[in-house]
Amino acid sequence: MKKLRLILGDQLDLQHSWFQETDENTIYVMAEMRQETDYVKHHIQKVVAFFLSMRNFYTTIKNLGHQAIYFQITYGTNPQDLEKIIALCIEKYKIEKFEYQFPDEYRLDEQLKKICSKLKIASEAFDSEHFYTTRNELSTFFEGKKLLLMENFYRNMRKKHHVLMDGSTPVGNQWNFDANNRKKYKGEVPVPSEKNFHTNVSEVVAQIKEAGITTFGNIDTKDFSWPTSREQSLAILDYFCKNLLKHFGDYEDAMHTDEKFLFHSRLSFAMNSKMLSPREVIETVIAFYHDNETEISISQVEGFVRQILGWREYIRGIYWKEMPNYAQLNVLKNTNKLPDFFWTGKTKMNCMSHAINQSLDEAYAHHIQRLMIIGNFTLLTQIHPDEVDAWYLGVYIDAIEWVEMPNTRGMSQYADGGIIATKPYVSSGSYINKMSNNCAKCHYKVKEKFGENACPFNTLYWNFLDEKKEYFKGNQRMGMMLNLLNKINPEELYKIKVKANEIIANMDAY
Repeated sequence: MKKLRLILGDQLDLQHSWFQETDENTIYVMAEMRQETDYVKHHIQKVVAFFLSMRNFYTTIKNLGHQAIYFQITYGTNPQDLEKIIALCIEKYKIEKFEYQFPDEYRLDEQLKKICSKLKIASEAFDSEHFYTTRNELSTFFEGKKLLLMENFYRNMRKKHHVLMDGSTPVGNQWNFDANNRKKYKGEVPVPSEKNFHTNVSEVVAQIKEAGITTFGNIDTKDFSWPTSREQSLAILDYFCKNLLKHFGDYEDAMHTDEKFLFHSRLSFAMNSKMLSPREVIETVIAFYHDNETEISISQVEGFVRQILGWREYIRGIYWKEMPNYAQLNVLKNTNKLPDFFWTGKTKMNCMSHAINQSLDEAYAHHIQRLMIIGNFTLLTQIHPDEVDAWYLGVYIDAIEWVEMPNTRGMSQYADGGIIATKPYVSSGSYINKMSNNCAKCHYKVKEKFGENACPFNTLYWNFLDEKKEYFKGNQRMGMMLNLLNKINPEELYKIKVKANEIIANMDAY
């Protein structure tokens, strides 16, 4: 039977069972499509990374003896649409059965179901064999429970897959070392430079421009640093273990104006495109830890494992549990538009300037920059979650909807009403000052609430609490903040609200 197998741009897994044996009757198809480049405006580095990684994967499977077809973005024969590409291949190669791996995005899952329903040949979907969990495993685990606490899910995953376990006891005698992962970085230890592959991507960028694809962000076409093959992805993993792991947990939440990456692994793109599996990443890191326990503490490793085995699998489970309604949630009824500086980086707020400009320059910011700087600001200024969603999905190289949307609409913007977070992640300037050095050289004064030089986060924070107090009055975790709000002198609160509304109305002036 002649089979056509589809490989999507985030299914670049050479370890998948499909590729363990060659079959002359099986043809693989891969395609760069305007369908995928245009559904949201993407960072130029994100488009380049996916195209180049796909091309490298195609070359690799061809060299392994597999039959494969590849549609580059500028090919005149490329229909630029998934349904048309599948139909073209079925007709041209007289295909008798169509197969695909379950997509990780709801829209593609629905599209492929519809495509298969129209086919006049047999079709079958297969597991991607990437995650620790099935799509519905989280739903089953939390069945009948009101609170979907990640910590409970994480502990279950540790036990089920025997990760960092000593029998039934967690290694280190506690499940979570989060309290050890909140140090401010003050230059105590030097930060190694990031692993850079110095790839020349001029040809790919030229093709993207020739195709007329609209992108944003910056790129050095002669010095592209992200991994675009399995070999490079493994090199990134090895570099993390040998150079960054021993300080990862300590400074996991830290921010510093001179350090874009600190001790973060930069493995997220390699994992989300499936060039690396979460299992091999975790097993490699734990094996390295056990070989170097005199130099690396358990808190460094557990913090890293929690990000992948806990949070990453949890977020995916939430996505499949709650979609498609999740994409429409906006319980706080926020309606404002993103300011222009999200595309230019031009703002006097030092923390926002560094986080936004880094995102535009690197297609990357770590989780605290995304959550407690950029996400904090968009929530305090009451931006519509659709606007925030689209920007996050477009700007970050690792942003695929299954992981981006719950993190943004849920964790960051509280648009889901607490499905993920038990309270909104908002703060005044004090948290930013505590976890970074941004405030020291800022145009604004972090300890001031009023006046031209007052930190906008301070005014916006108390205004947000006042604006949303009716919604949060029954939330126990918000009780202390709402009590402090109630103690603010009415005249002072009036001044706060006037200033906050001025900021919201003129965000690009700040």
